[in-house]
Amino acid sequence: MAKLILTHEVTGLGTAGDVVEVKNGYARNYLLPRGFALAWSKGGEKQVESIKAARAAREHASLEDAQKQAAALSAKPVKLAVKAGESGRLFGTVKAADVAAAVEAAGLGSIDKRKVELPTHIKSLGSYQANIRLHEDVAAVIDLEVVAG
Repeated sequence: MAKLILTHEVTGLGTAGDVVEVKNGYARNYLLPRGFALAWSKGGEKQVESIKAARAAREHASLEDAQKQAAALSAKPVKLAVKAGESGRLFGTVKAADVAAAVEAAGLGSIDKRKVELPTHIKSLGSYQANIRLHEDVAAVIDLEVVAG
């Protein structure tokens, strides 16, 4: 088992600043190369505090702000124009960054692409839902309409 300090939020594992123990392969092959975690050390406690302070500064100022944005996001569907073939299949897939850009273009605020969770790979035109984690306690579900454009 490897003891790590998370630098980013990892779904199902923890948030930035958490100290976690994971299997060696998961740490070596996924978390460390992608920069999601740092190896734990005795001096790491100082890093944990700075990571938590930085995360708090990036998060919404308060729970109420996150709830307001969640209500706005859930209120109307977001249209995402992508290149598609004759049969409705996309040239590629819709990524979290595409969803974040579409939300910002719709005037619903700026969202970090790492907060967007797509339940399935979107490879064709149609209506889908995406989860957006705005705060530790607040998540919004948006309706996403993928249209040819």
